[in-house]
This record gives sequence, C-alpha cells and structure tokens, in this order.
Amino acid sequence: MPVFERDVFLGNVDVFLPSGTSGSGVFPSNEIRISRRSPASSRCPPLAVLQVISAYSLRCKLQENTPDLHPGSLLLGNLHSTCWNQRMTAVVEAGGEELHLVAMQSKVKGVPSFWCWSAQKGLYTACLGMLNQRRLAIVFDLDQTLVSCYNEQTFKTLMKKIESSLENPELDDATQLALRDQLSNVSKDHIFLKDFVEKRAITVDDEVVRSQDEKSMLHKPGGLRQVIVRPVIRVPTRNAVLTCLDPTDAESSYFANIRPGWDDLKSCLITANGCRRYKVYVCTMAGRYYALEAWRLLDPEGRLISSEEISQRLICVRQGSKKSLQHVFRKSLCHPNMAIVIDDRLDVWDEKDKRHVHNLPAYNPSVAAEDKVVHGPNALQIVRSITRKVHKGFFRLAWLVYLIK
Repeated sequence: MPVFERDVFLGNVDVFLPSGTSGSGVFPSNEIRISRRSPASSRCPPLAVLQVISAYSLRCKLQENTPDLHPGSLLLGNLHSTCWNQRMTAVVEAGGEELHLVAMQSKVKGVPSFWCWSAQKGLYTACLGMLNQRRLAIVFDLDQTLVSCYNEQTFKTLMKKIESSLENPELDDATQLALRDQLSNVSKDHIFLKDFVEKRAITVDDEVVRSQDEKSMLHKPGGLRQVIVRPVIRVPTRNAVLTCLDPTDAESSYFANIRPGWDDLKSCLITANGCRRYKVYVCTMAGRYYALEAWRLLDPEGRLISSEEISQRLICVRQGSKKSLQHVFRKSLCHPNMAIVIDDRLDVWDEKDKRHVHNLPAYNPSVAAEDKVVHGPNALQIVRSITRKVHKGFFRLAWLVYLIK
C-alpha cells in the first residue's frame, strides 16, 4: 500500500492485520496519507501514551515492502528515524478519529516498521501534554462535597424540617439534643444571612465585619464576558462566605460553608514551584450561574482553573441526568484512565465511571461543624492523601510498564 506525507510519496508498505479482522475499514482509499506529525515528546514514548488512552485500539502493523526499490522509500526510512528519535507519531486523519503510526523496531534489520493505533481526534496531543508534565485530572462535585450553601428559602425549609422532627414524642434524649444543636447552628447562620442581606455586614465575636467588593467574570453565551462586582464577606474562622449572585437583588444572597481542609487540598494539587499535579474540573447538577460563583469562592485567584478555562472545565448536568466523564472531557480533552472523581454521591455517575469515584460522606456543617471522620482527620485531608497516592502510584506504574520517566 502506498504511503504519502501530504502529497509526497514515501514508499510502499505491507499491512498486517490482527487475526479475525478486515482491512477494508482501516485505509478505505487503499492508500496511507499522513497529514501531520504529532508533537515531539520530552518524556513519554508514543506507545506509552496510546496504551493509556487507547489500549485496545491497535488497528494494524505496517512494514516497508522490501522489494520496493523506488527512490522515495528512503523518505519512509527518514520518517521512521525521526519519529523514533523524537518520540512522535505520524498522523492519518480518519473522520472523527486519528490513526497514529508509531515507529517500532522491525524484526528485519533496517526495514522501517510502524504500528497503527486509533484514538479520538485531539486526545493524543492533549494527554501527551499532561503526561509529559506528570499531570492527571481530578473532577470535583460542589454541593455537599466541597461546599454547603443556603439562601433564605432553603434556611427556612431546613429549620422547619428540624422543628418538625423535634415534635416527635418518641425521640430519645440524645437525638433531641443533637437536633437542638443542629437547629441552633442553622439559626446562627441564618442570622448571618439576614444581616448580610439587610446591612451588608455581620457581627462575629462582637466585631462588625463589612462586605468587600470582589470582581468576577460572568461568562455569557457566544463567548461574551462581563465583569461583575459582588459584595462578599469571608469569615475564615468559620469556613464561611456570604455572597450575592446578583448585586441588584438582595434575595439572591447565599451563605456558604466551605468544607474544612479545602485550602490544604488546594496546595496539594499544585507543586511548590507552581506546577499543577492535577488538571481540575467541576461537574455539578447545580445551575451554571450559581456554580460559577460557588467555584470562584473556592478558587478566587484562579490557581486551579483560570478564567480563560472555566467555561470548558465547569460542567453543569441537568437534574435527573447521569454525570459522565465523557461529558466532562467533551471540550477539554482528557482520558478517564487519567482521572479521579471526588463526589458525595456515587449514584449520580454513569455505571462505567463509578470505579473512578472517591465517594465522600456528604458535608453537613450544621450537624458536624468540624467534619471529622470518626474522630480522625477531616474528609478533605483523606482526599489529599488519596490524591498524593494516586498520582505517585500512576506514574510509578507508568514508569515501570511504559517507561514514562
């Protein structure tokens, strides 16, 4: 079969198919036309990348047709040599996917040989960049995982529910005490919200704390952006933030508790020299307007997700739908094999993605303000330990198996 790089003839190759497969679908035009070469890799052999992202997609093997004495065949050898030495692939466009020709050592000395792998369009380049930087992906849920947010209506609903439970005459003393403590905690937070709505100020430990203006970027359809200035009060001693989604509407105010350990977890996701160990995504069933502000409260400096990347990496899923990594990585490409998920609910995830989910207990600060796990570390301290172990384990295994340095 003839091989071209764009319009330049390189030589002829024999095509060897895996047993039990037909060759008509690999190169339907009966020629191999290379459109470009992948980026050179500083750390990862191409075969290692393809084993991670497309382990069962070896389509065929190619070997130069040895009787071919056409002068162009020298060019095929040059292509093989360049791809081998610079750790790159020759890319053949095939509709919605790419065929990557990986230079391999041939059983016949001096005869160029390639293995042909298929991969989703653009996925190889995206994952190569992450692997070269020793970076994985982490997907966070928001509500009851990283934050617990209430507005006026949800505060009233929660307090009414607790008061209704307290009316049960069959409650034992311990349960009654726990419910009264919860009602007290919720009522205090509700007072904070009411003061914020009415005065844009709250009183913490006899000290008046006034709101400060914080700028954020509002992403609108069509790629338009608008700077919006919101009144915000941060109370680090209580892991609490008060904000207003629409500064012109006081009723859009929220009281947010940030889960203890978040700042330590953030520091773990970024190395001391500022490199990111993880590419961060958010997948939530909350509305987009609310979700963007909730994430901004968690990452105000944009260290984990920049303002330029947020529109691609914050994904909102309709209530009743299933979350899936395929949906999460639709615009900002990554492969599920390189991802972990942090969520308080396992049931909302697609079945095939559940193995990637680390299932946290739901965050309920009105019940357990310190968020301890059986008198041990808090939940996000455990997540921090998990992210370190996953990152170290992934690249240790990759180094042993695929020689990713």
